[in-house]
Amino acid sequence: MDCVKLPDVGSRSLTTALIQFGFVQSYPDYSLFTYCKHNVRLHMLIYVDDLIIGGNDTAAIVKFKSISIGASIYLGPLKYFLGIEVAHGPEGIFLSQRKYALDIISKCGFLGAKPTSVPIEQNHHLALAKGTLMENPNRYRRLVGRLIYLTITRPELCYCIHILAQFMQSPRQEHWDAALRVVRYMKGYPGQGLLFCSDSDLRLYAYCDSDWASFPLTRRSLIGYFVLLGQTPVSWKTKKQHTMSRSSTKAEYRSMVTTSCELKWMKKLLLSFGVAHDEPARLYCDNQVALHIVVNLVFHERTKHIEVNCHFVRDELQRGNIVTCHVRTTEQLADILTKALGKEKFAYFLGKLGIRNLHTPI
Repeated sequence: MDCVKLPDVGSRSLTTALIQFGFVQSYPDYSLFTYCKHNVRLHMLIYVDDLIIGGNDTAAIVKFKSISIGASIYLGPLKYFLGIEVAHGPEGIFLSQRKYALDIISKCGFLGAKPTSVPIEQNHHLALAKGTLMENPNRYRRLVGRLIYLTITRPELCYCIHILAQFMQSPRQEHWDAALRVVRYMKGYPGQGLLFCSDSDLRLYAYCDSDWASFPLTRRSLIGYFVLLGQTPVSWKTKKQHTMSRSSTKAEYRSMVTTSCELKWMKKLLLSFGVAHDEPARLYCDNQVALHIVVNLVFHERTKHIEVNCHFVRDELQRGNIVTCHVRTTEQLADILTKALGKEKFAYFLGKLGIRNLHTPI
């Protein structure tokens, strides 16, 4: 894969030029373009004026680079893109944001701080904090904003940063201390990231979970999911549900629906890369009742209140796009996205998810 710097041209002009060259714009992601002719396959990803191109034919890539798109600049093999460091090795491709993380640590003055083993306290009460309001809340907003971008390669930070982002309007001292704790956690593992193993298969798996009525002010539930391609997460999210669920089962059922939508989109996106998934993707959930609701189409008094759009997961199951599976709570990988975990369990899930630290600690 190579990286190219584009001139300041309009997106429509660039799209037109690529289509004339023979590229096809991807429907699941309009920033992705694919060229597939005569056993030559090229893929191009564009973000504003930065471009990544890769494929199975080096000569075709060289030919494309020789075609002038304005005053484009060839930056060489892909090593750094939008703050994400890309390292190629015999094991596979490793993605991290080490430089970005070190910049945050340095700006906070924590280069010499003692690191913590988990990014957030297990029994925190940040939603009920009554401490002093910050005199300069912009400091808090800037720090949390930087931390949000770090979740691109650090899914283990999603839960704690989701919690911190809820107090942007009126942060208190407890919230600031919790944000600095995340920085101290990063101090111990600045180069942690995702390893895409070269010998991994291309099957899709998903884990979804919820924390029922976890937010004490509104009692709305928190959902989280991982979508894995082979052994590595490729999509994840921590999100508060829009409405209050009447039971933990309904909260889990909603999380399955959200994850099913992501799986459907991911299948379409991978198809743009020429990776077809004829087998149903496995969707893992640790709530037996929610799993029974999915497979049981019989009307029931206790499920009649569930909205029609929530039965999307049933439709996907009947179409053969997914298959639901039970997973023990102790093996539910999405737990790390919905709860504050202790040191041992947190480290265990990091290992199961393939989140590694290939750099020497600072």
